[in-house]
Amino acid sequence: MSTDDRANATTEEQLRAGVVGVGSMGENHARVYRELPGVELAGITDHDDEVARRVAAEYGTEAIDLETLCERCDAVTVAVPTHVHYETVSTCLEAGVDVLVEKPIAETVEQGQRLAEQAREAGLVLQVGHIERFNPAVRTLADLIDDLDVISVEAERLGPPIDRTATDNVVFDLMVHDVDIVGALLGERPRSVAAMGTENGRYATATLEYGDAIATVTASRVTQKKVRKLTVTARECLVEVDYLEQSVLIHRDSYPEYLADDGQPRYRHESVVERPHVDNGEPLRYELESFLDAVRTGSVPEVTADDGIAALETVQLIDRLAAGPSDESDDELPQDREVEA
Repeated sequence: MSTDDRANATTEEQLRAGVVGVGSMGENHARVYRELPGVELAGITDHDDEVARRVAAEYGTEAIDLETLCERCDAVTVAVPTHVHYETVSTCLEAGVDVLVEKPIAETVEQGQRLAEQAREAGLVLQVGHIERFNPAVRTLADLIDDLDVISVEAERLGPPIDRTATDNVVFDLMVHDVDIVGALLGERPRSVAAMGTENGRYATATLEYGDAIATVTASRVTQKKVRKLTVTARECLVEVDYLEQSVLIHRDSYPEYLADDGQPRYRHESVVERPHVDNGEPLRYELESFLDAVRTGSVPEVTADDGIAALETVQLIDRLAAGPSDESDDELPQDREVEA
């Protein structure tokens, strides 16, 4: 879609969307594209022809090759394995197609930078699929954060082993979500990082310094309970976010109190708990609606290529530190990388 076409586009314009790679995540993209008004699911492609035909039949579209898909589509989701992100996204951009690529943006920071430059030169949208940005609970927190004097952020993304074979460890597969969220909430990139890991890359924790705030992020594939939580400690309050329940709790005015009961002193601790309204819904739907709005208008996407590069750069460092000896457990990041809040 040319720049002139975008300028004349309306929010009601029918867009042709496709999906490259229809594993579990890619199939969900196909489903949502099929459900969205003003969108035609023009086709899907996958290296496994049988899977491609099954998904195409399920969602009323056609299984075709990548070249044909790019010819048919205005925009595509790229949900292939990370090691082929660069080649696939570059091919789509070269064909003049706007792209949402699943996280991480690429296998290396350098590849991500080349893709970002390619998209800029072509005037195309390149959005990175950091889906938790679109979780309604996170959006509610984002509306609150500017009014808070944040001291620390703690994120936990834990769960039991999964059946599918994952080539990435938990740092790239899970922790990258919270690294992106924390950076977006605080409006900057970490100044220093310390990390440790165990269980052959299936458990890792990192501490990141952001100016006056610190963040601790933990990811696990060996925890026998699924946990997806984020806690913000601020001078004004404590905010708890549950990604799974899409809920936000704000704890204020906490105070201790001693009570007399049958002559015996007893202790209790009370606080005021607020439950702000959260517009619950499917994060993937919100993500794709946001992406397609950027495609229609040619505007900057909510999660830019530069955002994806920043998250990838940080998790690459965390992964190296978590896997390395203890005397390399701290490292500095470049000091000229702060971004506007």
